[in-house]
Parts: sequence; structure tokens; C-alpha cells
Amino acid sequence: MRVSRRIIIGGGLAIGAVTVAGIANPNLFYSLLAQQVQGGTLSAPEAHAATLAGDITLIDIRRPDEWSATGSGEGAHRLDLRRADFADELAKLTGGNRDAPIALICARGVRSSRLANRLTEAGFTQIIDVPEGMLGSAAGPGWLARGLPVVTDN
Repeated sequence: MRVSRRIIIGGGLAIGAVTVAGIANPNLFYSLLAQQVQGGTLSAPEAHAATLAGDITLIDIRRPDEWSATGSGEGAHRLDLRRADFADELAKLTGGNRDAPIALICARGVRSSRLANRLTEAGFTQIIDVPEGMLGSAAGPGWLARGLPVVTDN
């Protein structure tokens, strides 16, 4: 099979452009990776307010080392998305109600958007993404840069 030199060069240029975009503007790079979430999105301040009002259950899905480094948003439950029993533990946090509104937050919105769609497929009906995450993305500056309260001892 013969591959055209134009295809190889064009593919290389596309990869190079994405790499340069990622280095020059990490938020642009993360926005290219994020998926559309069926349940909608909230900004970090909206998620914070809704959590404090009891309107949503906010879940910080990052790893324990990330929680240690930055803390978690006030009111968030920590649940490492790598857990094999993640969906079961999430259901426990909502009293078994898979129709309860649940907002997911990670570092920059990539993991939360992917997980949101998987949880919708698993029968959770109101999964909401916080796409700016804790550290910021193309969706916004992030929980920390906005100066929203964090908890370091969960």
C-alpha cells in the first residue's frame, strides 16, 4: 500500500498544530478534548451556590493526590473516579436516587465530561458537568482562581 506524501505531511502538520496549541494555550487544548455533556453544565460559582443550597450533590472525581494538592470545593464529596465501585458509591451518596442532580468536577473538565456521559448511560438521569474544573479551562478560570472556598481535610 502506497501512502501519499501529502497525507503524511498534512497529518504531521495537524498534529503539530494541536501540540503548539496545547503548549501556547493549555485551555484551548483541554477544550478540544472535552465532550458535550447530555445533562448540561454549571460554572464553578453556580455549582458552589447550588451545592450550598442543597440543589445538587457535587462530586470531586479527582485522585487523592490532587485533593491533597488543592483541597476540594466546599460542599463537594470526594470520590476517586478510578474506583471499580464508583457508580455504586455515587448511588449511595444520593440515597439510591439515580434521578438526583449530581455535578462532577475534576481539574480541567476533561475527565468530568467523559464520566458524565458514562454515568448517564449507566442510568443516572441528571449528571451535570463543571467544565472549568478546579484549575480552569476554556470554560472558565476554575474554582481556585475564582477564589471559591476549599476544604482540605476530607
